[in-house]
Amino acid sequence: MAPPSAAAPPSSGGFTAGRFILQVLKGRWLMQSGSFMIMANAGATYLFGVYSKEIKSTLAYDQSTLNTLGSVKDLGANVGVLSGLLAEVTPPWFVLTVGAAMNFGGYFMVWLAVTGKIPRPADWQMYVYICAGANSQNFANTGSLVPCVKNFPENRGRLIGLMKGYVGLSGAIFTQLYLAIYGDDAKSMILFIGWLPAAVSLVFAPVMRIMKPSTHKNEVKVLWYYLIAAVVTAVVIMGVIIAQKCVHFSRSEYVASATVVCLLVSAPFFIGLRQEIATWESRKKEYLESESTPSSIVIQDPPKPEPESEIADERKNTNKNTPWSKDIFKKPERGEDYTILQALLSVDMLIIFVSTFCALGCSLTAIDNLGQIGESLGYPSHTVSTFVSLVSIFNFFGRVFSGFVSEKLVLEWKVPRTLMMTFSLLLPCIGDLIVAFPFKGSVYAATLIIGFSFGIQLTILFIILSELFGLKYYSTIFNCGQLAGPIGSYTLNVKTVGRLYDREALRQLADRGMTRSMVRELTCIGTECYRVSFLILACVNFFGALVSLVLVVRTRKYYKSDIYKKFRDEMEAIDTKKEVKMVDHSQSQS
Repeated sequence: MAPPSAAAPPSSGGFTAGRFILQVLKGRWLMQSGSFMIMANAGATYLFGVYSKEIKSTLAYDQSTLNTLGSVKDLGANVGVLSGLLAEVTPPWFVLTVGAAMNFGGYFMVWLAVTGKIPRPADWQMYVYICAGANSQNFANTGSLVPCVKNFPENRGRLIGLMKGYVGLSGAIFTQLYLAIYGDDAKSMILFIGWLPAAVSLVFAPVMRIMKPSTHKNEVKVLWYYLIAAVVTAVVIMGVIIAQKCVHFSRSEYVASATVVCLLVSAPFFIGLRQEIATWESRKKEYLESESTPSSIVIQDPPKPEPESEIADERKNTNKNTPWSKDIFKKPERGEDYTILQALLSVDMLIIFVSTFCALGCSLTAIDNLGQIGESLGYPSHTVSTFVSLVSIFNFFGRVFSGFVSEKLVLEWKVPRTLMMTFSLLLPCIGDLIVAFPFKGSVYAATLIIGFSFGIQLTILFIILSELFGLKYYSTIFNCGQLAGPIGSYTLNVKTVGRLYDREALRQLADRGMTRSMVRELTCIGTECYRVSFLILACVNFFGALVSLVLVVRTRKYYKSDIYKKFRDEMEAIDTKKEVKMVDHSQSQS
C-alpha cells in the first residue's frame, strides 16, 4: 500500500463543495452576518410609542400608569445581568434560545390582554409580561454581540457601531413589515414583535460561537462594505417613509416596499459569502502552488474553528487563576481585564453610571412619550408610526456614527472616545427645548435629534466599557453598565413627566367642570402638557454632559496610547504558533 501523501488532492476530500459549505457554516463571516440579522430584529422595545395608546385605551390606564409600564419595559430592556452571567457559563446559542422563549412569552401575553382574549390582568401582571418580553433584548444582545466583539477585538468600535445600528434600525424595519402583513393595526404589532424576533434568534443561534481571535485580510474593508449596505438600507427605508406620508399606499405597495426592505437587510449575507469565497480561492491557490514545492510548503485542510468545549475549558482554567472577586480594590491598568467587582466599584464606572442615568433616562423618556406628545400637539394618529420610524432611522445613523467616527478620532487623532459621550448629552438638549417650545413640525425635528443622540449614547457606552475594563467579563460588565438607563427612565418618566402630564390633564378637566371619574382616558391637549417636564430633561442632559467631562479628563492619557496593541500582539502570537506547527508538520512529512 502506498504511503499517504503530505497534502491530499481535492478529489480525495480536499477542496470539495462539501468542505466549502462546512467552511461557510463554521466561518466568522456567516456568524457575523447572522448577528446582524438578530440585531435587526432586537429593537422591539423602541416600538412602544406605536402601540402604547392601544394599551392605554383598552385597559383604561392613566398617563402615570402607562409611563410606569413604559419604565418597566425599559427596566427589562436594560437589566441584562442575568443574560450576562448566563453567557459566562453557557454557549451563545443557549443564551439566544432562552431569549427567544422570553420574547414570545412576554409579548404574546401582552397581546392576549390588549385584544381581550384573557380577562383584564392586574397592573403588576402587565408589568411582568412586558418586562419579560423586553428583557429578551438583552439575551439577543449578549448572545450575538459579545461573540462578535471577542472574535474581532481590534475592530470592536466599528463592529459595535454596526451591530447596535441594526438594532436602532429595527423599529423602522418592523414598521414596514407589519404594515405589509397586518395593515395599520397597532394591536397586531404586539403579536408581530413577539414571534418574529424569537424565530430569527432560533434560526441563527446554531452559528453563534466564540472563536480564537486571528488576523483577517481585508477585515476593515469588509466592515466598510457592511456599513455601506446598512446605510443604503436606512436611506431606502427613509425614502419609503416619506413616500408613504406623501402618497396613499395600497396593500400591494406596502408588500412591495417590505420586500425591498427584506432584500436590503439580507445584504450582509452576500457580503459574507463573497468573503468566504475569496478565502476559499486563496487557500485553493496556495494548495496548487504547494504541489510544485511540497517539501517547503504544506497546505493543510481548511482550518475549523476551535470547538466551543476547548474554549470553555480554557476560559474555565483562566477563571481559576483570576477569580471574579479577587483583588477588588487592587485595580489593573485601564484596558486590562478587570474582574466584575473591580469594574463595578471603580470611579470610572461611577462616572459612567451617572452620565448614563442622565443620557439614557432622558432619551428613553422622550421616545416613550412620542405618541402622547404628538396627540397633545394635534398631530394625526397615523403620524405616530412615522415618528417611531424616524427615531429608528436616526438612531441607526447615531450608532454607526459613534462607532466609525469615534474610531477614526481615536486611532488617527487620539481624541478620547469619552468625549463622544459628552457630545451625545449636549445634543439632545436642543431636542428637549424644541418639545418644550413647539412650533409647526417641531416634533419631527425633535424626533431626529433625540433619535440620533440616543443612538450615540448606547453604542458609545458599550465601546467605552469594553476599552476601559477589558473583554474577559464583558458580557456581564456591559449589562451591568446599562442599568442606569431604566433607573433614569423610571425617575424621569414616571416620577417627573408622567405626574406633570396628569396634573395638567386634571387641571384641564377641572376647567371644563369635570372630574377624573367622568372620563375613561385621561388626556392632555396643548403646549403646556410637556413644557415643564422637557425643560427638566434639558437640564438633566446638560448636567450629565458636565459629569462626563470628568471621565474625558481621566481617560485622556489612556486614549493617547495604542489601545489595540494588546490584541494585535495576541493575534500575532497565535499566527506565529500556527506557522511553527506547519513547519513541524512539513519536516515530519519530509
